[in-house]
Order: sequence, then C-alpha cells, then structure tokens
Amino acid sequence: MKIVSWNLWRLRGASLCDVVDLVRRESPDLLVMQEATREIDLLAHQLGGFYARVPLPGRIHGLAAWSPVHRPRPRVLRLPAGALVHRVAQIIDLGSFSVANVHLSHGQVLNRRQLRHVAQHLPYRAAVIGDYNLLGPALLPGFRDVGPRDPTHRCADMVPLRLDRCYVRGLACGEAVALDRSASDHRPIVMRLDALDSMQHRAA
Repeated sequence: MKIVSWNLWRLRGASLCDVVDLVRRESPDLLVMQEATREIDLLAHQLGGFYARVPLPGRIHGLAAWSPVHRPRPRVLRLPAGALVHRVAQIIDLGSFSVANVHLSHGQVLNRRQLRHVAQHLPYRAAVIGDYNLLGPALLPGFRDVGPRDPTHRCADMVPLRLDRCYVRGLACGEAVALDRSASDHRPIVMRLDALDSMQHRAA
C-alpha cells in the first residue's frame, strides 16, 4: 500500500486545495495528516472515499485520515499527556496491517513514552507514521525505521530536522521518499508498505 503522511501546519500552511492536489498527484491508498483543521473535513466531498478527523483535546487542529476506499472508523488512543498539549493517536485498520497516525509531544522523553504506549495497542503487523517531533533514534523495541532519511522540516527556516518518520513491525518497505516542500513547513513523506508473511519475517 502507498501511504502518504503530511503535517499541514494549521492555519498558515496547506489548504484543502493543496491536499486535493497532493492526492491527485500521488494517488495514495492512505493519506494521514497532522494539524488538520475543519477546512480539511471537506476532503471527502471533493474526492469521495473515506475520511475521519479527531481534534487534539482543547485544540482546533488534530489528526486526520483519508482513503479512496471505505475503511473502518479509526480508533482513538489517548497518549501520556504533556504539560501543555494532550495528544491522541489515530489507529486505522487496513486489514493486513494497522497504521497509527501520530503527532507526538516535543519533550524527548515524553514522545518516546508515547511511542511505546502506541506500540502496546497495535497488532504485530503495524506502522507508526507521522510527526514524531523526535531528535535521534526512537528507541522503539521491535520496530524498524523505514522512513525517508532526508530532513522533512526546517526550524525557523534554518535548521533542517527529520521529524516526520515511519517505524514498522512485521512489514516490508519498498519505497520511502520525502516530497518537495510546498505549502507547509513540513515535507510530505511517502512509503510503500506490505505485510511480511512468517517465512519472510524469519528470513529478515
């Protein structure tokens, strides 16, 4: 499956038109978004398919997912909370594996705790995709970092950081690229993921 993840940069970044253009250009099987506002709720009206959004508690923006085919409504998982912003994860069942859409806290201890919490609530074949706000390795046992290695975000247009990531368990990644930066301060990332069968897993 071709999966795209994009932090839209609420209010100042990618608009509904930008998201529609991305979908038409990339034709993903699943698009997950972070910092999506109510404007993006019109995505299914523009493109059809399945759409679901969950705001972060007390915020105008949150996590969203779109697919051209019907999917079960995502589960919402509350994450260990930070001092300022409460976080959730959006877990989408794709049949052969599950995807957790995340926008983690900035605290480098807290966001790793949040990752471990997400992993505990996923089936064996799973991917955790989104804006990790993470510096350095995730330290997520059993998972592999298969996302693009290019920087995906520029802090104050000066410091390039690889904040947008994809960690997988029981999956193969055939492609991972970061697209050109456009309307948002984050670059979309694209992965092609497939479930490993038990023989492939032992060989890997």
